[in-house]
Amino acid sequence: TEDPEFSLALLQAYNDWHVEEWCGAYPARFIPMTLPVIWDAEACAAEIRRNAERGVHALTFSENPAAMGYPSFHDGYWDPVWKALVDTDTVMNVHIGSSGKLAITAPDAPMDVMITLQPMNIVQAAADLLWSAPIKKYPDLKIALSEGGTGWIPYFLERADRTYEMHSTWTGQDFGDKLPSEVFRDHFLTCFISDPVGVALRNQIGIDNICWEADYPHSDSMWPEAPEQLDEVLKANAVPDDEINKMTFENAMRWYHWDPFSHIARDQATVGALRKAAEGHDVSIQALSHHEKGSRGEALHAAARGNSGDQPVSA
Repeated sequence: TEDPEFSLALLQAYNDWHVEEWCGAYPARFIPMTLPVIWDAEACAAEIRRNAERGVHALTFSENPAAMGYPSFHDGYWDPVWKALVDTDTVMNVHIGSSGKLAITAPDAPMDVMITLQPMNIVQAAADLLWSAPIKKYPDLKIALSEGGTGWIPYFLERADRTYEMHSTWTGQDFGDKLPSEVFRDHFLTCFISDPVGVALRNQIGIDNICWEADYPHSDSMWPEAPEQLDEVLKANAVPDDEINKMTFENAMRWYHWDPFSHIARDQATVGALRKAAEGHDVSIQALSHHEKGSRGEALHAAARGNSGDQPVSA
């Protein structure tokens, strides 16, 4: 709104509800993630600290604030935010499409073009942040690349190292005694839904930097057979149990200071136990009506063309 005090009150009311009521009702199921005061860096930093005091260590943020009319990640304007994140060990989570724009080649291109190109948004964000000053200034800064996949990362890191080797003398980049690929593994958490290529190349990415995601209720999700389909990918790539544990829950627990097993026993969280608990509930996939499909497609195309205002959209 045009009233910053009213806007802040609305945002804090949402964060309070999300943390205390939504996630608080099921602390073994949900990791709370608060909204940012994106229009005011100082107020944003204060909100990060306010939520960290009650154990919240995740903040959502735009993948490209410059596309939304705010200063870029390279502007010192955001220094209070970076400092608050580091001081509270809070992870900044940037999600594909959260700049209000998605990659599209032409207004009349098929929807499939945009869906195929969606990870490119997160590639751009990764490059923007990897080469930014805060990454060098704050060695403990943590950033999660949400819903971006992982198969592209080995080439991205190879390209970043090559760029540094060939061009840093005239671009002025300086990572000290580290390569960009090593700095990436210090700062970034990545995620995948199925991504057999990413799973096969997991050790080139960094096994401590990968989380599995279900993506429910989006159309990319493998729900309701996500565990079974994930198991197929893991077995096909001979992933050992210790690496499976890291990617499916241990990395998330460590990054977000989250311990579901302080609320439930481990044997209550197995796939078999959850399947048992879901007995009698309808988990069938309901087809969208033609009208619903059309409305969703039009909204996504509008976002891709940059006509969605400030509303982030993901598919």
